[in-house]
Order: sequence, then C-alpha cells, then structure tokens
Amino acid sequence: MWHGLCYVAGMDIKREDLKQKKRRRQIGFGLFGALALAAVIMLVARLEPAAPSVERASLWIDTVKRGELLREVRGPGTLVPTEIRWISAETSANVERILVKPGAQVEPDTVILELSNPEVMEQQLAANAALTAARADLEAKRVSLESQLLDQKANLASVEADYESARLQMDAEKELADKGIIPRIQYRRSELAANQRKVRLDIEQERIEKFRSTISSQLAADRARVEQLAGTAALRQRQVEALAVKAGISGVLQQVPVEEGQQVAPGRQLARVAKPDQLRAELRIPETQMKDVVIGQAARIDTRNGVVEGRVQRVDPAVVNGAVQVDVDLTGELPAGARPDLSVDGTIELEKLEDVLYVGRPAFGQPDSEVRLFLLDEAGDSAHRVPVQLGRASVSLIEIRRGLKPGDRIVLSDTSQWDRYDRLSLD
Repeated sequence: MWHGLCYVAGMDIKREDLKQKKRRRQIGFGLFGALALAAVIMLVARLEPAAPSVERASLWIDTVKRGELLREVRGPGTLVPTEIRWISAETSANVERILVKPGAQVEPDTVILELSNPEVMEQQLAANAALTAARADLEAKRVSLESQLLDQKANLASVEADYESARLQMDAEKELADKGIIPRIQYRRSELAANQRKVRLDIEQERIEKFRSTISSQLAADRARVEQLAGTAALRQRQVEALAVKAGISGVLQQVPVEEGQQVAPGRQLARVAKPDQLRAELRIPETQMKDVVIGQAARIDTRNGVVEGRVQRVDPAVVNGAVQVDVDLTGELPAGARPDLSVDGTIELEKLEDVLYVGRPAFGQPDSEVRLFLLDEAGDSAHRVPVQLGRASVSLIEIRRGLKPGDRIVLSDTSQWDRYDRLSLD
C-alpha cells in the first residue's frame, strides 16, 4: 500500500533538467543548420556560372598579325557631273512646247523649250524705239553744235582779218611817222586800233576753245543716255531670245522640271544639262572618321562595274545628318555604265603604318579605346576574356597596342549577350 502511494506520487514529479537539455539540443541543431546553409550559400555564390556553349561556326574569329597596316575610311556617295548648266527663266512666261526630252544629246544651240510672253515682245519694241530716238537726238545735237562751231570759226576768221589789216596799216604809218611825212598822232591811232583788234582776236579764240569743251560735255551726256537705252534694248532682246530656251553647252539633257502650258516665274529652273563624260564622286564620310581626311589624299571609287582611281579635291566644312561630304576628282578612266547620279562606294587612303600589330575590327571596337575580347586557347575549344588596348583604325582593321601578340586568335563578333561570362565553350 505504501509503495503504491509512492509510485503514484513519483509520477507527479516534473523533471526540469530534461526540458532544458532538450531545448539546448534543438537550439544547437538549429544553429548548425543555419551555419551549414550559410556555408552552402557562400560556396554557391563563389562558384562561377557555367561557361555557355557556343557554336564556333557562328563566331567571327580572326588572328592577330604584325606588318603593314593601310588606314582607310569608307563611305557611300554618288557620281555628279563636274560641269552642270541650270537654265532658268529670265522673265515670267508660259511654256508653249517641250521640244527635247531628258536623256537626249544636245548641242549649245539646241532649243529645248519654247516660251511665250507678249509683254516681253512689247518691251523690246519700246526699248528699240527709245534707242533709235535717242540716237537721232544725239546726231541732231551733234550737227547743231558743229554748225555753231563753224559760225564761230567764221567770226574768228573775220576778226583775224581785221587785225591783220590794222597791223599792216600801223606798220606802214610807223615808217611815215618816223620820216615826218604824217603826224605821229595818226600813227598812234592806227596802233591803238590794231591792239584792240588783237584783243578781240584773242577773245574769239578763247571762245572757240570753250565752245569745243561745251560740245564734248553736251555730247557725252547724250551718249551716256544712248548707251543706257542700248543696254536696256539689249536686255529686252536677250529676254526675247531667252523665250527659245537653248542648251548652251554640249552634253546630255538631264531634267526638264516643267510641263507644257505651265506658267513659270523669273528664276524658275527650266532644264539641266550636264557633260556625262566629266564626273566626280561626292562621298558621305561619317563624321567620326573625318579626323584625318585632308585634301590631296588618294581614293578609290567602286562603281559596281569597276574601280576608278581618284584624289580628294574638297572637304565640306559642315556636318549634315552625321556625315561630311568629300568631293573626289576621278583621275582614272571611267568604266562602262558610269553616269551621273550613279550610286558608288568610296575608299580614302589615310596613311600606311609600318610594323604594327593589327587584327580585324571587332564589333563596337572604337579607336584609342580599351575593350575586353574573348581570346581562344591553343586547342580552340574555349575562350576567355582579356583586356585589349586598341589604337588607330581603318575600315575593317584596327591597331593593337597592348593585350595581344601575333598569332593570337580572338572573337570579333558581337558578344554582348555573354557579358556576364568570362569564358565560352566552343563546339
């Protein structure tokens, strides 16, 4: 009975030490698990991502070389005539007839268009009439002034005769007066009369000289008016002749940007004539490549039907839509099919670099910059990134200043999709 009570009582006793041990074990297991998880996470974080597998045939791979590098720049362009004549309307007019169509061979006196303007015809008649009247007035005035001059010359001759007569009488009476035959007072009167006629003679001579100067001045003013009217008449005549639009040069008619019956204003372009055998290339070079382009550099123009040698003749100072126009004079013989407005590709030679490392120009590889390129291992089954310092560039080649050596093989393709990888596995 007593033992039974003791047993029952023993069942009601709480063991606090066992609970504390159990809690410690649980905490220990939890800490251990947390530490293990952290270690696994750190280990995984330190692991590099698996190298992606890339098909080798899809990559553009080139080998680094050492030698001569020809620097060039390239750009599209067109062939344009070196001699172009735009024919413009000199007056407002109506297009009556188009006699020649674009593409035809023309000579300087070939009539391309016929225009009409009645007012121009009337103005020409009025200008000619005014010129004729002015010339008649000039001639009448010249005759009148010459007649007046003749009258003054006749008067001068009369005065000169009177003076000579008075002088002769004075000389004769001087001898008689010296001999006492006549009174000296009579001689003095004759001398005075002769001197008076001499003064009058001098006045008449001076009057004639001044009248001659007046004639020149009056005729000069009228001649200027005649010349002005002659210029106006010539202008009206030229405007009438311009109603028959002529080519002006030998060549090919390229454009006739008007239609029959159309009203055209002064200065409106009526036709364009060019010499098709005298062409130059107008290239559009990207502004980023224009740093080293100068006048006189050699160039090659690809017409898709042959390559023509040329030389840079002009560089436009302005940038239009990210490109600069460069004019190239063609020094070689034009291939068959070369004609104005033909699309071409031009290459300009900048300089030759001796004994440099170079390779094909990688995607997004800019001159004087540092890039990270994939370098193939010796077996060629993988590639890893290396820093490469680029130098001067050409159209498809670029100088290597640092980071590679001759014989290295690198990937030139766009590898931006693998930017987070430092290695590639090549299949």
